[in-house]
Amino acid sequence: MKTKINKRNSLLSRELLEEGKGVLRLKPTWVPRSFCRPAKRIKLHPDDYYVLGLEKGGIDERWFASTTWAENGPGTPEDEGLSYVVSADGTRQILLRDMIAELKEEIVGESIWNKYHKWPMFSKFFDNQGPLPHHIHHRDKHANRVGCEGKPEMYFFPVQMNNHGGEFPFSFFGLNPECKKYDIKRCLENFTKGDNKILEYSQAYKIELDTGWDIPPGVLHAPASLCTYEPQFASDVYAMYQSVLYGGHCVPEDLLWKNCPPEERGNFDYLMDVIDWEANVDPDFKKHRFMRPIVDKEDANGKEEWICYKSKLVCAKRLTVYPGKTVTVKDGAPYGFILIQGYGKINQWDLETPTLIKYGKLTNDEYFVTAGIAKKGVTIKNESKTENLVMLKHFSENPDLRIE
Repeated sequence: MKTKINKRNSLLSRELLEEGKGVLRLKPTWVPRSFCRPAKRIKLHPDDYYVLGLEKGGIDERWFASTTWAENGPGTPEDEGLSYVVSADGTRQILLRDMIAELKEEIVGESIWNKYHKWPMFSKFFDNQGPLPHHIHHRDKHANRVGCEGKPEMYFFPVQMNNHGGEFPFSFFGLNPECKKYDIKRCLENFTKGDNKILEYSQAYKIELDTGWDIPPGVLHAPASLCTYEPQFASDVYAMYQSVLYGGHCVPEDLLWKNCPPEERGNFDYLMDVIDWEANVDPDFKKHRFMRPIVDKEDANGKEEWICYKSKLVCAKRLTVYPGKTVTVKDGAPYGFILIQGYGKINQWDLETPTLIKYGKLTNDEYFVTAGIAKKGVTIKNESKTENLVMLKHFSENPDLRIE
């Protein structure tokens, strides 16, 4: 049976690669979170935010170019969080993960395949009505203990996706430089006793649309209630270090110990070791982590900007094509992208920014550009006479990124 499945995957992978001429159409990937409340800015039909059941929670994330399983606890479907490549007529599909396993460097390029033997990143829209708890993503040395990898991530706040700011458009990042380790350990020890007051040792920033932040693993952060574009390394490790949220919402204790080795559960010194202390108490945190778009290329037809550029493992661009114009863009690495404004064409494929998406239905707003075609170049046409065409492009390691 395994041989037959592999042969079928190999044949379908080849057919879809050839049909798309190196550009792969992706099916929307929706992810629920039991601890979040959807803010309804990711264009899912209002009837479908709880379509997976109340016990699963509301859908407040859409994942892009993902070969990463969403760690949503017992009973999570084996394909939750994983992107599917679909045919033009929508009748055939295969997991992007399986297609990459079959075609390897043809999809992700020799450099990425030889280093990772997979596609090592994904991006998402995170869309919560309120703020998230002050939480942390593990560094490699801690993530490896539970069979995972560390998770750097970056944030960008597209104006197109933020018609409202939610309940709390401020993000807490890191810890105040003057706080001491025993202060934070006491907060963790008080997790089950009510509000552990960890935010009293952090700094909040008012979020500015069309800007971003770089969050390395080991850095505490409590994201704002904005729709956030998040390029990140292919891992879903995290632990929640705040017990009671703004508005009185409580965090289960299990999330404090999430991705903690069983033998370390109850060991608050281990939770403290997960924290990259120097990075958290950096007195120049904003100077080192805040990102404004940097123009890479611009002419009369459009503009391309780096929007996430401070990580060596993941990066992102924003491409704007002006009304009625056509551009050909080349990149030194493969990428996924999500269209957030306008309509037109990418090579032979339709591009359309949807107004409303029913759960399980297909769109023409998300694609993956394979390595060879990215280097050769894709042609993007804006067919509107009045509106910009705007897409966000998410990369793994990209040799074109030379920003210090």
